[in-house]
Amino acid sequence: MHLTQLNRECLLHLFSFLDKDSRRSLSLTCQRLREVFLDPCLWSLLHFSSPCQLRWDNFVLGPSLRFLTICWYSSRVQQVCNIEDWLKTSFQRDICSKHESLVSTFLAHVCHMCPNLLSLTLSGCAHITDQDVTAVLQGCRRLHCLRLENCVRITDCVLEAVAAHGGSLVELQVDFCRNVTQAGLQLVRERRPAVRLSAERSAGMIPDSMPDERLQLRRTLQKVLQFS
Repeated sequence: MHLTQLNRECLLHLFSFLDKDSRRSLSLTCQRLREVFLDPCLWSLLHFSSPCQLRWDNFVLGPSLRFLTICWYSSRVQQVCNIEDWLKTSFQRDICSKHESLVSTFLAHVCHMCPNLLSLTLSGCAHITDQDVTAVLQGCRRLHCLRLENCVRITDCVLEAVAAHGGSLVELQVDFCRNVTQAGLQLVRERRPAVRLSAERSAGMIPDSMPDERLQLRRTLQKVLQFS
């Protein structure tokens, strides 16, 4: 029996054992396998290890997506992307400009195309904003699990969005997000007491501050040291 003689259910089952690249390669062999590749039922789980992979055409976004993970474990995140924008050199800003909107644009598509999303994990996504995550909470009302790790632009605004729109949320993780405060975490505990909340290091890290704020702090410290 030729592979294409199998019924659609069998083909979907076979495709489910392949990674994204293998699925795409197989789909290029004939129209029938291409149709299987494009079936939204095949794409209930997506995992990306770099924002650049979001540009590739080896996956399909659709209403069947339940679990989405975007993790970027790269030294570039620590050395460049995590730096406050006003402290970056022109060279560092140029590096970031090549990828800074990729995850945000992708999440915008998810909001409109994947209303049944249950779990979202974003790790090392230094350029996503409060608005990006809030849009997901508003567009994916069935979201049960939200994990944010080392997302430096995330602030208490996301926690306020969780309190307002996270009616289905069961688990919230905001680890190593330096601009999250104890006040925001307390808001979630009060408004969503049933949510399992994890915030490793987040409220204890040094938050971003504008240059003028730092200058004022430095001057105040100098005066204290002068008269002590």
